[in-house]
Amino acid sequence: MNKEDILRSINQSFIKVLEHDNFKLTESTTANDVDGWESVTHMMIITDIENTLNIKFKLMDLMGMNNVGDLIDTIKKEI
Repeated sequence: MNKEDILRSINQSFIKVLEHDNFKLTESTTANDVDGWESVTHMMIITDIENTLNIKFKLMDLMGMNNVGDLIDTIKKEI
């Protein structure tokens, strides 16, 4: 799975959890860039990604994520 495939997959998780698609995810996207991406929805997005991709994030990895690019890199390591 390449970065583009991962980005498409996580984009679907964002749409599902946030219930809108008024955003464009890029590697530099942060929570400040997306309406509704807050602490609670963040965990819901992470859980949906874990379930969709059949992976489990480590707490330290989650704490080190600053943007979507970090999320993609972490997913690449887990797949």
